[in-house]
Amino acid sequence: MSRLFFMLVSLAFMLVSSNTFADAAGDIFTLSMPSMDGEPETVSNSLKILALLTVLSLAPAIVIITTSFTRIIIVLSMLRHAFGMPSTPPNTVIIGLALLLTLFTMTPVIDQIQEKSLQPYIDKQIDDTTALNNASAPVREFMISQTRDKDIALVLELANEEVPDSADDISMTQLVTAFLLSELQTAFQIGFVIFLPFLAIDLIVASILMSMGMMMVPPMTISLPIKILMFVLIEGWALVAQALVSSF
Repeated sequence: MSRLFFMLVSLAFMLVSSNTFADAAGDIFTLSMPSMDGEPETVSNSLKILALLTVLSLAPAIVIITTSFTRIIIVLSMLRHAFGMPSTPPNTVIIGLALLLTLFTMTPVIDQIQEKSLQPYIDKQIDDTTALNNASAPVREFMISQTRDKDIALVLELANEEVPDSADDISMTQLVTAFLLSELQTAFQIGFVIFLPFLAIDLIVASILMSMGMMMVPPMTISLPIKILMFVLIEGWALVAQALVSSF
């Protein structure tokens, strides 16, 4: 759980250090005010805590749009529909499994953030701005590695901007948008492959029932137990989890 907490805090740092919020964050953490004797003093700890809590309130949204969670939760949801059981497993179980798989896939990023940003900041070896920049770098690298060039070009075209010479010149807003588009595309590709064997079972069962003249029997009544049995025999949950983690 402590590693998950580190991830949430680090991703909150990433949002603050984005191009959109960098100037505001810098002003917050370097704010100075004249004291009674005329010398400037740094911003109070209470204001820092308030700013951090404000960013942490966005942590769930940050996890969704900047990690592997989107791809994983979509694939798991499509798997339920492929079974023909849209409410089994329950949403709580699906979301919990998606969070744990997200934690596995994001472990290298978390380790880099903890090593380069959180721990030095806790030890007071770096200042606030450096910690934020160090925390955002691994997350940007992860998103860039998972984003297709087509999606980046599309987002830049929508923003009426030219393709930069380096990926580091892409703003965080544009990168996150392209990353989400790529994740949706990849998730639906994986979901389509998962759907095929279940669809084949449905078609075979429906054809057999039609040939036997049992048109009044819903094919799902026969195909659902067969699909569950097949999935259990091949250890489908383990295969899906392995495929999702390996896709990153």
